[in-house]
Parts: sequence; C-alpha cells; structure tokens
Amino acid sequence: MDYELLTILLPAFAAGILVLSTHVVLGKQVLRRGIIFIDLAIAQIAALGAIVVRMDHDLAELAYANIWIPGLFALAGAGIIALLAKYMAEELEAMIGCFYVLSAVTAMLLLSNDPHGAELLKQLMSGQILWVSWQQLLLPTIVYSAILALILYRPKILDGAAFYLLFAVVITLSVELVGVYLVFSTLILPALAINKLQGTRVLLWAYGVGLVGYLLGLYMSATFDLPSGAAIVATLALSAVVFRLVFRLVSRLGLRK
Repeated sequence: MDYELLTILLPAFAAGILVLSTHVVLGKQVLRRGIIFIDLAIAQIAALGAIVVRMDHDLAELAYANIWIPGLFALAGAGIIALLAKYMAEELEAMIGCFYVLSAVTAMLLLSNDPHGAELLKQLMSGQILWVSWQQLLLPTIVYSAILALILYRPKILDGAAFYLLFAVVITLSVELVGVYLVFSTLILPALAINKLQGTRVLLWAYGVGLVGYLLGLYMSATFDLPSGAAIVATLALSAVVFRLVFRLVSRLGLRK
C-alpha cells in the first residue's frame, strides 16, 4: 500500500473509530428501547438541514452553518420524538417511520430543480468518508469525548429524555462525516451482533465487530475501487452476521460440554 493511499485511509479509519465510539453505546440503547428507526429519522432530518444550508447562500455564509443548522434540525426532530415517546408510546415506531419518510421526501422536493441535487443527495446518504480530513475530526473528537465522559459518569442519563438530546448531537456530527447509511449501520449492526450477550464485556465485542467492519470495508473500497460507504455497510453486516454465527456455535459447543 503506497503512502498516498495511506494518507487517505488513515483519516477515514479514524473517522470510523470516532463514529463507533458513541454509536455502539447509543445503538445498544436504541435496541433496548425498541426505536430502531429513530437513527434513520434523525439522520435524515439532519441531512435535510444540511440541504437547506447548501441551497441558501445567505445561510451558507454564516459561521459553521453546515454544523449548527443541521444540528438545530436534528434537535427539533429529537424533541418532537421525545414528546411522542411520552404521549404516543404505542405508536412511536410508526410515527418515527413517518418522520423519516416525510423528511426524505422534503429533501427530494427541495432538490428536484437543482442540477446537482442528485449528487448532493447521494453524498449525504452514502457519505464521503474517504475524503474526511484530520481537521474535520477535531470537533467530533471533542464533542464525542464529552458525551462519553458524561455517559460514563451518569449512565442513567441514557434512560431519560436527555438521551434524545445526546442522540441528536451525535447523529448530526456523524452524518456530516460518514453519511446517513453508515450512521444507521454503525448504530444498529454492532449492537445487533451483541444483542443476545450478557456481561460487562459485551460492548468490547461490539466495538470489535465495528472495527473489523470498517477495516474490511476500507480495504475492499481501496482494493476494488468500490464506493467506500456502501462497502463499509456491507462489511459491517458481514462482520455482525459472522460474529452471531460464531457466538452461536461456541455457545452450542459449550452446552455439549
């Protein structure tokens, strides 16, 4: 592997580690709450905010508008979902699905007359992890570290409404780095891989599943010139499936003993 390729892959892999650091913890909580589509909905709403910024040149000229405006969209969406969780708990998953579809359709309508709309939509969905720079990782590193420290200090914070606030902040930054599809996959697939496990080390297994997925995906992307986001989603799924099968096999062998 030549030096130039390495300078591209290293920031991309670092971005993957950053995204995994928070998403594994939050993804486990998403599965526990049974609100699987919340990540897709919030990510899509944040992407809608990013589209609004890129379409309005006056907004785009505001300082850090590409971060705080999608963040406001995501926080508004998370706030509404938090209210729905309180007053419409039985229909919450259906409502979250409606949120996702409505925000996706709104994005398509906004970009329907933009000659570069299809490309922008593709970038926001699939992401451009290979083109992430070290400078872009600075803000997520600070914010994710603060959020992980808060969760470590007060784990119960994930059980209350504050979960939605933390979730919106994390998803906004992650969509900007890796796109909607990888945000969803990084939240759900590692968490799904360890869903049947108990104990203190389950999160370590989830991080392992995620790291293998990102490493394989970046390798496949670089070797076979594949779209990086799609390749990583596929290898994350493969990593999760293989882990579940191996764990099941090991468990059965353990029972026979």
